[in-house]
Amino acid sequence: MRPSILARAALLLPAALLLTCPARADEDVKDAIVKIYTIVNSPDYYNPWSMRGTGSGTGSGAILKGRKILTNAHVVGNQTFIQVRRYGDAKRYQARVEHVSHEADLALLTVEDPAFFAGVEGLDLGTMPEAQDEVLVYGFPMGGDTLSVTKGVISRFEHQTYVHSSCSLLAGQMDAAINPGNSGGPVIKGGRIAGVVMQGISQADNIGYMVPVNIVQHFFRDIEDGTYAGFPSLGVIMQGMENPDLKRKYRVPEDRTGMLVTRVLPGSPADGIVREGDVMLGIEGHPIADDGTVEFRPRERTSLSYYIQEHQLGESLQAELLRDGAATNVEVTLSRAMGSDLLVPNDEYDVLPTYYIYGGVVFAPLTRNLLKAWGPNWPGNAPNELMAYLSSNYPEVDGEEVVLVLKVLAADVNQGYHGTSNWVVESVDGRRIRTMRELIRAIERPDAGEFLTLSNESGQVIVLDRKKAEATRGDVLRTYRVPDDRSPDLREGS
Repeated sequence: MRPSILARAALLLPAALLLTCPARADEDVKDAIVKIYTIVNSPDYYNPWSMRGTGSGTGSGAILKGRKILTNAHVVGNQTFIQVRRYGDAKRYQARVEHVSHEADLALLTVEDPAFFAGVEGLDLGTMPEAQDEVLVYGFPMGGDTLSVTKGVISRFEHQTYVHSSCSLLAGQMDAAINPGNSGGPVIKGGRIAGVVMQGISQADNIGYMVPVNIVQHFFRDIEDGTYAGFPSLGVIMQGMENPDLKRKYRVPEDRTGMLVTRVLPGSPADGIVREGDVMLGIEGHPIADDGTVEFRPRERTSLSYYIQEHQLGESLQAELLRDGAATNVEVTLSRAMGSDLLVPNDEYDVLPTYYIYGGVVFAPLTRNLLKAWGPNWPGNAPNELMAYLSSNYPEVDGEEVVLVLKVLAADVNQGYHGTSNWVVESVDGRRIRTMRELIRAIERPDAGEFLTLSNESGQVIVLDRKKAEATRGDVLRTYRVPDDRSPDLREGS
């Protein structure tokens, strides 16, 4: 069962789950809850110079001390206009995004009009609850317009894939009734924020997930300098060592456990420090189990990524390795954000797609956003040859992309190729290319010959006459109402 972001569907809350809390504490919290109204406009990744058109959505949030509003990133992702309304108030106020972490599905909003905050103190962050603790969930689920309060129990904490970003981070599971529109609402324990409602499993009853408060605190520490940097990545691929013969081959002592390093990503923080064939025994002084888990609280385990993601970018990480049978300690500076070392990037928001057009041939990098252009069932509908890249989503060289002929804008210059689409470019004029910028340099190089020859890994070719392509550039763009032959990030000086 796949978790889904709580947005845009009407469901009624069971009346038995409504809760009346002690009057003073309940009213203090209620005063800080807001409903968020957004207008969004998402890029069209299959026509990357265009937008898909505006739509609307709602979510929830909480006013913090310091006059900020905490909510989910997916509530405000790709937004063009935001308004907020306080509990019990009829007036909407314009808001804007001040900081956003799409990886952690968190956003911090602000409202310029001080009248919005009149009479409300705001909520504090609390501590991460224990399993079996009772919590209250506040928000504005669809199916009504007034505030909803539901009670639930924390089931467990472990790493989960955040649907909004496809990143794996610590998440809290709870059984409180949450529905579309609850997104971004606070999870309250003892009058303080213990987490932020994030996503649920549509096929299951009352299984929902929250962003735990320690992830929120990491986000706040990150933005103290005014800039969001992200969660760090170590840049190694590992496999479990539960097989005793595997451990014996790599000379792991019987009283030790760990994970086998099978790949170090090029350009990653671990590149040149950690080696393939190393066994990672411990991280930040915590033993790593053969299944890749660590104990983060007594008798509670999750992915070893926990101790990497506790750090901020630029901080150092200590790890214990077994190399050629001998234990050694290494220090790695966490200089790269998670997701930045993937071949096919994770979901992106608030950015325009990358593209380049030459001779009516539209080039674009393969991204998860592009794959999702195949609709809600994109894992089954997207071309198999493109989906295959997600099974081993790591570059051979630093910064590598999968460059595609996305489609062909039909014109005389590209006669015979009009049906070509989703075609992976391996080389240009016999030169291996690995990024969009390399593609452009190869196409536009001053010493280029009469013909442009694109090749894929199957040996198929697309041949264009360069003079014809240059002569018809403007006509093709005007015919298809494309404003420029390349996206802003590929223009000179960008």
